[in-house]
Amino acid sequence: MFESRHAVPAFLAGALLTLVIRETFFRPREIKDSSKEDGVPRKEQDAIAAGIESTIGNTPLFIIKSLSEITGCTIMAKAEFMNGAGGSPKDRVALSIIRSAEEAGLLTPHSGDTIYEGTVGSTGISLATLCRARGYLAHICMPSDQAMEKSNLLLKLGAVVERVKPAPIVDQEHFVNRARNLAVEHTANPAKRGRGFFANQFETEANWRAHYEGTGPEIFDQTKGNIDAFVAGAGTGGTISGVAMFLKSKKPTVKIVLADPQGSGLYNKIKHGVMFHPQEREGTRRRQQVDTMIEGIGLSRSTANFEVGREVIDDAVKVTDVQAMAMARWLVEKDGIFIGSSSAVNCKFRNFYIVTKRSFLPQGVAAVQTALTLGPGQCVVTVLCDSGTRHLSKFWAQAGDIGGTAGTRIEDFLPPFPRRSDLCRCYVAPNSPSSESLCAPLPPASKPT
Repeated sequence: MFESRHAVPAFLAGALLTLVIRETFFRPREIKDSSKEDGVPRKEQDAIAAGIESTIGNTPLFIIKSLSEITGCTIMAKAEFMNGAGGSPKDRVALSIIRSAEEAGLLTPHSGDTIYEGTVGSTGISLATLCRARGYLAHICMPSDQAMEKSNLLLKLGAVVERVKPAPIVDQEHFVNRARNLAVEHTANPAKRGRGFFANQFETEANWRAHYEGTGPEIFDQTKGNIDAFVAGAGTGGTISGVAMFLKSKKPTVKIVLADPQGSGLYNKIKHGVMFHPQEREGTRRRQQVDTMIEGIGLSRSTANFEVGREVIDDAVKVTDVQAMAMARWLVEKDGIFIGSSSAVNCKFRNFYIVTKRSFLPQGVAAVQTALTLGPGQCVVTVLCDSGTRHLSKFWAQAGDIGGTAGTRIEDFLPPFPRRSDLCRCYVAPNSPSSESLCAPLPPASKPT
């Protein structure tokens, strides 16, 4: 019979054996702290939120390494393609428009209300997504010369899509006017359920306010106020106006620069105060497909969203399709960044805007003046609007496949070499992208060359 005086030692021996086995064979796996990998801190996970709306905003700001290296500046991109609803900065605008309309009693969820909008694609995609999320229907009118993948995606998102022939804004068949008229007709028709609401992205205050209250503060906070220039294109004008007005309110010295594609008149509006030649009235110019392959930015008229911030835009530059395609290829080859056409325009200009190690840039587009006032070591921010996957059939069809090549050169997206009288010489220490530069005009040539 097992005596009680042996019970305690036996129990202790068994417990000790159990501990040895557990530590030897079942030791918990050590979890590595990923926040210390590559020296990059990871932000704490936010509380779980409800709805796709919660994925809009607070997009990352990151350094584009290749452009920073060749300019000697810190080139940052606001990754607006990471907004979680429609994958573009238009998510902010669409949500702002809907919320404003709801607060004003113009929209009622699950009542049959339909949101009508004229768009080249991105705003429509954001609206279609958010309409389904908030209990509305979306009816989108867009020009027929836009990439087919955009209208195909809209159909998959449950929107009604009309592709209309390109026309000047004074024509009632212009895609924006078409959407406005359909909204009025819907509301007036008792046979239709709910009301029609025209989103009016080009003129509504909800557009630029989304960026004044969201994108601008995010950029300022993410850079800790250390921003010297902001560069962006303008489709409705809401992004550049909203961000510019906020940044200027916090740091008046920040430079705001418009990047404008060929075929658009906004460059002339900033540089000369008029859109086109005096014989051509604003808004009457018919944008044809041959004007540019860039989608999402560029206008043949001014808008309320552009005008509200126009006075704080310091400069503008015209960007060709060839330069935009070269920049798009460069970013894939050097950084693995696959972007759409408007983002390529923004990035191309950003590099154009600052003197590079090898560059002699013409004063005619204010690049030399910018180099003298900013120079290496400064911080420039732009916006990457959307992914190249929405531009496969048009922009990227022309830009071509990258394949196994990496042949894009800096010269492919810089302007032509200027005359000697227009040059500026910059000295940058070798292998030191962030070093200070000394810029001075070249002396005049002793003899004509």
